[in-house]
Amino acid sequence: MHLAYPAVLSALLFCTGVYGVLARRNAILVLMSVELMLNAVNLNLVAFDAWLSRAAETAFPHDGLHAGQALTLFTIAIAAAEIGIGLAIVLAVYRNRGTADIDRLRDTAERDGADADAAEDDTGTGTGTGAGAGTAPDPGAGAGPGAKAGAAA
Repeated sequence: MHLAYPAVLSALLFCTGVYGVLARRNAILVLMSVELMLNAVNLNLVAFDAWLSRAAETAFPHDGLHAGQALTLFTIAIAAAEIGIGLAIVLAVYRNRGTADIDRLRDTAERDGADADAAEDDTGTGTGTGAGAGTAPDPGAGAGPGAKAGAAA
């Protein structure tokens, strides 16, 4: 088999993965596209390893080292860890924000940062550097539901 066939298939898989990363808005689909790109790299590693081992058989007949396949196993292990951590992060964000849409998450993060800056500017706390700036005691601080019920009784 020629080296061109797996190389072209690998290039198509990698381009499909890049398109998925750039065009998709759902975090799960972006992670799947990254996995597709990693699988394209794995296909290239195995194909070039087989090609190089066939070419090296004449020079080194007893060389059984398949570095491309060993590196592919290492890449698969790293990809499995990456997808596990990535899915855990996406699930945590989905539980907190209610969406896995990347654009909406970015807009929410920017809006939250702008709201926090506006709130600090309105109250005057948080940007002062003088003595006692931003350290005024809060009368409701530490008052939980039990403290309010005790004060009312």
